[in-house]
Amino acid sequence: MHRSRLRPRPRPRLRRPAAPRRTTAPAAACALVLLAGCGAEVTPEDDGARAGGGHYPVTVTNCGEERTFEAAPERVVTNDVGITEIMFALGLTDHMAGYVMRADHGEHADTPWAGEYGKAEWLGKESITKEIAVDAQADLVFAGWNYGFNEAEGLTPATLEKLGIDSYLLTESCRNGEGKARGVMSPLDALYTDLRNLGRIFDVEDRAEELVADFQARVAAVQDEAPEGADRPRVFLYDDGRDKPLTSGRFAGPHDIITKAGGDHVMADLEDSWVTVGWETVVERDPEVIVVNDYGDVSAEQKEEFLKSFAPLRNVSAIRNDRIVVLEYAELVESPRNPSAIERLGDYLREHG
Repeated sequence: MHRSRLRPRPRPRLRRPAAPRRTTAPAAACALVLLAGCGAEVTPEDDGARAGGGHYPVTVTNCGEERTFEAAPERVVTNDVGITEIMFALGLTDHMAGYVMRADHGEHADTPWAGEYGKAEWLGKESITKEIAVDAQADLVFAGWNYGFNEAEGLTPATLEKLGIDSYLLTESCRNGEGKARGVMSPLDALYTDLRNLGRIFDVEDRAEELVADFQARVAAVQDEAPEGADRPRVFLYDDGRDKPLTSGRFAGPHDIITKAGGDHVMADLEDSWVTVGWETVVERDPEVIVVNDYGDVSAEQKEEFLKSFAPLRNVSAIRNDRIVVLEYAELVESPRNPSAIERLGDYLREHG
């Protein structure tokens, strides 16, 4: 049985325009001291030290809303692996109060930022809650729609704002005005946007630009060697689901990972991020390669076994030719692991083209 598991290798609300929101880390911290009954005092001198050098205030646009920061947040709580590693990659571990994610999401031993996980506090394996943010004395929560923020769970930027806690939304998760559909730009542009925005918010713009330049160069190198035209294999991303598969539309990370690596993303016409489709659509589009998302309680091996035994797929090219590739969850959501996923998938597509 042929199967390829691509493992990481270490490498150095759209909404109506609103008036800029002015946020201060000290103000949020004070609100939390009152709420939680604990925490250190922030003096005017401390505030001045953080805001020194003329960098602040800074204003960034996040999911269509302008946000102004008077100082760099000091106690950030992140939700999920990709978001957490964006902070690590920018060298902002010291600005974190902790992170929330499943223990198996990080694949910590294989990430270039493995050491940072030991420096930041793991606050829990379930999704972030108001209680977690308050207990951590957070002044900012970095999460996203369906990456922690969810009206059904009662956690939104608006609910945190009432507690004196600011929010930054993962750009991949921005809602685009069509119900709860997500996505306002290409996935890699979303990553670069967040790196640059956070670079400004935390006064590490040079570091952000270095990362963006490195990622862009690596992606361009893969594209230079990628197949073109009719030689580009049709690729389908399978996340999970038996009755109907969960897959990626054009605004989730796999779209750019597939297309930059040299594949033709068969669900590129779906203007959303992570979406459910029918198996008949998969069969009709006949992918030549299937990328399996190694994520959740169902293992990648179990997912592959299901795909190969599922009768409606028996004549799909990827199944007939045994072209199934496994990528880690942390590589497929918006994260600094996206470029390395493009490199490895590019290697696979050239080898098995």
